Amino acid sequence: MTVLLGALLAAGLLLMLAPRLWPGRSVLPARPQRESAPARLLAAAGLAHIGPGALAVASASSGVVSAAVAWLPTQVPAFSLLAGLAGAVAPVGWLQARARRLMKVRRALWPDVCDLLIASVRAGLALPDAVSALQVSAPAVLRPAFAVYARDLAASGHFDASLDRLKATLADPVADRILETLRMARQVGGTELVPVLRSLSASVRADAALRAEVEARQSWVRGAAVLGVIAPWVILVLLALRPEGSRAYSSPEGVVLIIVGAAVSVIAFRLMLRVGRLPEPRRWFA
Repeated sequence: MTVLLGALLAAGLLLMLAPRLWPGRSVLPARPQRESAPARLLAAAGLAHIGPGALAVASASSGVVSAAVAWLPTQVPAFSLLAGLAGAVAPVGWLQARARRLMKVRRALWPDVCDLLIASVRAGLALPDAVSALQVSAPAVLRPAFAVYARDLAASGHFDASLDRLKATLADPVADRILETLRMARQVGGTELVPVLRSLSASVRADAALRAEVEARQSWVRGAAVLGVIAPWVILVLLALRPEGSRAYSSPEGVVLIIVGAAVSVIAFRLMLRVGRLPEPRRWFA
């Protein structure tokens, strides 16, 4: 009995002194992690379900295959190295082109989405239901994103959280403006939602028409840039296919020539694209 009472007294004293002997770590609220650049690129390209790791694997595989394909016929190490680098960058370039193409396609569809929302609101639907109805009435390109939103809203019942996930899925600056307008209208109320959506629809339609006209007139800039970059390298490959050409480009002078030519080609190509590219709207509400 004496041993039991002593053990209980020791346990009580230990529990009393525990906060001072082993102070607990203060639990700080976790800061929201910023989305990485590969994740943003995948989301903008409509492939948000693919992780950045898959992009890294695709880039590495493409680089190895490109280097092997360049090495087999030419036997030029410097040319194989550049081909490997180009192959590694190719998936990123494809994703950027896909993101621009999707943004261009969606830019012409958002006015129709605004008109559908106006019709739903004037018919008396609540804002969450009006957005859910777009899974059936929206253009075919946008329906999958709104279908995911409808399932999310039905599961959680939280309009703001579902709206944030829809913004991340669409990854479009115009969509951000429309959805933030709907969020503000739901939070503060008011009777100006229909005029605001109508003005936003007219603004987006005018901007899309102007951009289409300017891009059509400047398309020759991109064509000239692509032709100016590809032509010298086609000639280099044809020369490297001959044994004497392969030996010449494998020498130190040939390696320097290939590296300098690659640097000049990349700089010139980027400058030409910069001249012919219109500034894209930023996602201020992402």
